[in-house]
Amino acid sequence: MVYGFDNDKYLRIQSEHIKERISKFGNKLYLELGGKLFDDHHASRVLPGFQPDSKLRMLQQLKDQAEIVIVISALDIEKNKVRNDLGITYDMDVLRLRTEFQNRGFMVSSVVVTHYNGQISADAFRQRLERMDIKVYYHYTIEGYPNNVGLITSDEGFGNNDYIETTRPLVIVTAPGPGSGKMAVCLSQLYNENKRGVEAGYAKFETFPVWSLPLKHPVNIAYEAATADLNDVNMIDPFHLEAYGKTAINYNRDIEIFPVLNALFEGIYGENPYKSPTDMGVNMVGFCINDDEVCCNASKNEIIRRYFTALNRLAQGDGNDDEVNKIALLFKQAKIDISYRRPVKAARDRAQASGLPCSAIELSDGTIITAETSELLGPSSALILNAVKHLAGIDHSVKLIPQDLIEPIQHTKLNYLRSNNPRLHSDEVLVALSVLSSRNEDCRKALEKLPELRGCEMHSTVMLGEVDHKIFKKLGVGLTCDPARKK
Repeated sequence: MVYGFDNDKYLRIQSEHIKERISKFGNKLYLELGGKLFDDHHASRVLPGFQPDSKLRMLQQLKDQAEIVIVISALDIEKNKVRNDLGITYDMDVLRLRTEFQNRGFMVSSVVVTHYNGQISADAFRQRLERMDIKVYYHYTIEGYPNNVGLITSDEGFGNNDYIETTRPLVIVTAPGPGSGKMAVCLSQLYNENKRGVEAGYAKFETFPVWSLPLKHPVNIAYEAATADLNDVNMIDPFHLEAYGKTAINYNRDIEIFPVLNALFEGIYGENPYKSPTDMGVNMVGFCINDDEVCCNASKNEIIRRYFTALNRLAQGDGNDDEVNKIALLFKQAKIDISYRRPVKAARDRAQASGLPCSAIELSDGTIITAETSELLGPSSALILNAVKHLAGIDHSVKLIPQDLIEPIQHTKLNYLRSNNPRLHSDEVLVALSVLSSRNEDCRKALEKLPELRGCEMHSTVMLGEVDHKIFKKLGVGLTCDPARKK
């Protein structure tokens, strides 16, 4: 995998900036944590070299001073919103996050359900959490939010929310995904802490958009593609430009909410220590890119990957045309089209020539490997075999898994497991290779090449099943699929 991001530098300078911000608020600091804490795969895809758990590794230095509040929107509970990277609903992810944090020594003090308006599903979720001895608070929908500052910063607005009881100086506010209401929870707490005589501070730790990169930089455009379902829009921060005469990039929700934050701080301290939404953040990502071309290429591939993901969801009845159309418009900003992703054309060309479902992968040296469906193997299974044979220098004509081994597996699938598809999935091929590797040198060499697939890009002309998606994710392969079902 070719790296374009210096993760060690990031850990060093990012932690320094967070500690500096904490020192400015010695009594109580609410730190809004945007993005994923220990599984930020979007960042690792658009910034090759970024480690998915980098944020966690920094914050673990402060875990004795910190407690974590997990936020989930009642709207997301009601519609069973799913984390696409993990395939689990947001309410289940709250429980997963809590367990993960606790296993790493963090104190998880409570869960806050936002946008609450009497939803029965939210009430049921609260009851479930309370049976597990987890504290749960409700934050309510406020009419005119975020523009009606007068109502929001009143006892009928934030004052109507449940006050979250905390005991430690650093409160990390996080959520399963964007749009959960993390910032509103922090602002509500500032209001309610002030009513109780506590001078609390606020800071924002969010990776994207990267304020120090240009507005139309592919890394920032990729963030818009990732949040197309939320209709987020990257913008030049007008408050920062006015205060400092310098261009900085933020996004619409932070810019919209800034007058609320400004009014809150003026009410608490007499003045706002932040002159712009960008000032609120501590993001140093842009200063750790050491190969801009690598990150630009990765980000452009990510934009296209998000486009295919949206198309697949639409084909499955889970998405909408607006999301697809927005990402298609982002192609123009990034000056790309689908052909920029080389495996797409290669897979489609082979499919057109063969009339069969096909797949293609671009290896780290730029080599394109293709495969097609056969009576024994699906396109993803065949592609893995073709790719590792190429990497291991094994002639393409060599059959790593003999037919007399595949046929008994097919017999079991069809006759005992009642499967309709006799072809081997990617996981079954890897198990077969593993069994054979103890006595077959070629199989052993092929298996040893699997790590070299990490960071490679792949495309399939048909939608693959859940098993294949999980295998390629574990291998670190960036997968896209045409929105066509297997025949």
